Amino acid sequence: MPRETLTKDQIVRTAVELLDSEGIEGLSMRQLGTRLDSAATAVYWHVKSKDNLLVLAADAVWEEIELPDLEEVTWQAAATAMAKGLFAMILRHPWLVPAMSTHLLYGPGKARHDDHLLAVYQAAGFTGRDVEQAMKTVFTFVLGTALGVASEAAWRARLRRTGGDEQEQIRTMVAQATEIAMRFPRLRAHSAAQDHDGTAAAPGDELEFGLRTILNGLQSELGARRANDDP
Repeated sequence: MPRETLTKDQIVRTAVELLDSEGIEGLSMRQLGTRLDSAATAVYWHVKSKDNLLVLAADAVWEEIELPDLEEVTWQAAATAMAKGLFAMILRHPWLVPAMSTHLLYGPGKARHDDHLLAVYQAAGFTGRDVEQAMKTVFTFVLGTALGVASEAAWRARLRRTGGDEQEQIRTMVAQATEIAMRFPRLRAHSAAQDHDGTAAAPGDELEFGLRTILNGLQSELGARRANDDP
């Protein structure tokens, strides 16, 4: 495809697809050109560097998060919806978190999300620095929860790429981790209790519990501050 036919949006969408399947290490202008049926030089004409392309792709995925209407839902429902949207987006694009550690990722997509999130917490009654503190508390929790799930997915993907019996490798690694954990009494007792119960929390359940706990805590903090401000 000649450079005059390519568009930046087309290049960015294809870069996101490549990143989703291959990760940051698999992103290259040559690979991208192959997917676009175009020369790498044509891609460079629209996007000046690989780093710039990564920044554009990272910003594009923030557009996927829906923004709830604050006229129709409570601030807690809106905060929960946006947090779940962020969680799902990170799981769809697990390369985003590693990219955040090496690049300054900020553009219109992220700004759109942050602007609406400010409105959510301001609607709750947070002001000044407290707005940012509340936002960061929820964001950090969601990021940490998503990172655990995304890391396991990346780990499994790496096993598939290296070949061999994926399930056998997983069983071996789990057995090794279990053997180490059994040397410690609290971990051993906790593992035995989970085995007896026969259930394990799903990532979605952990997210739901954590969000409910944090948002209820923030609501209580607001109530306590208002009570202290009353004469």
